[in-house]
Amino acid sequence: MTKVLVATVKPFAPAAAEQIKAVFDQAGYDCTFLEKYNSQNELTGAVSDADAMIVRSDKITQEVIQAATKLKIVVRAGAGFDNVDLAAATKKNVVVMNTPGQNSNAVAELAIGMMIYQARNHFNGSSGTELKDKKLGIHAYGNVGKLVAHIAKGLGMKIYAFDPFIPKSDMEADGATVCNSAEEMYAVCDYISLHIPANKHTLQSINYGLLSKMKKGACLVNTARKEVINETDLVKVFEENDTFQYISDIAPGNSDVLVGRFGNRCFFTPKKMGAQTAEANINAGIAAAKQIIAFLDSGDTTFKVN
Repeated sequence: MTKVLVATVKPFAPAAAEQIKAVFDQAGYDCTFLEKYNSQNELTGAVSDADAMIVRSDKITQEVIQAATKLKIVVRAGAGFDNVDLAAATKKNVVVMNTPGQNSNAVAELAIGMMIYQARNHFNGSSGTELKDKKLGIHAYGNVGKLVAHIAKGLGMKIYAFDPFIPKSDMEADGATVCNSAEEMYAVCDYISLHIPANKHTLQSINYGLLSKMKKGACLVNTARKEVINETDLVKVFEENDTFQYISDIAPGNSDVLVGRFGNRCFFTPKKMGAQTAEANINAGIAAAKQIIAFLDSGDTTFKVN
C-alpha cells in the first residue's frame, strides 16, 4: 500500500487532519501523521518508508531526503517552499510541489488586520488613524497581493502596485496605479504590503535603499519571509525616520532590539500566523493530498516547483 507521511511540527487542525486522512482513505493510501516531533532524527526515521510526504514549515533537508528511500513526492501545504532542499530532491528524482492560493485569503486578511491594529495604536485607548484614503503599495501582485488590494479597496485605500512578473494591464484592471520601480512605490505610499518570496534574488533585498525612501509615518507590513529584510538596515531606518513603522507575522532576528528601542512602532506576532485559520488549514491540506494522489496515480505535475 502507498504510504503518505504528514510531518508537521505545527500540526494541522484536527478537522483538517481528519479530512486529509479521509481523502487518502478513499484513494486506498496509508496515511500516517508525525506531529510536534522534537528532532530531525524522528523525521528521518518516520520518512524512511514513505512514498509521499506532506509538510508545512518543516525543514526538508538533504539528510531527510536521503533517508527517504522510497520517496517520490513532497508537497508543501502552503505557497512558500524555501524550507525544502530543491536541489537534493531533484538529484533523487523527488518531485516537490506547493499549494498556491490555498492560504492566500488568510494571509491577506492578516495583513489588513495588522494594518488596522497598528493604525489604532495597538488598541491602547489613544487616538489613532484610519486606513481610508491612505496609499497602499503592494510589493508582488500574486495571489496574496491581489487579495490584499481587493480588501483594501473596500476600506477606501488607494492601491499602488509593483511586480515586474505580472502584466501591467492585469494590475490596472484591478484599479491599481502601477509603479515603474519598487523605489517609486516605496516613496509615495503610506503602507507597503510585502509579498515577495524568499530566494537568492530577494534575500535582504528590502534594504536601506528602499526603506530610506519611505515617508514620515509610513509602515512596512511583512507577511512574506523575514529573510527578505536586511535587519541592520532596518534599524538604521528606524533611527533616521522617527515615525517609521514595521509590522510582521514573523519576528526578525533582532526583534528584542527593535521592540526595546522603538516600542509600538513595531509589532510581531508570537509565531508565523499567515496560514493559521481553520479554512486555510483545510484548504491547503486537502489540496496537498489531492496533488499527491494525482501525481502518483496519473503523473500530474501541475504544481511542481523543482
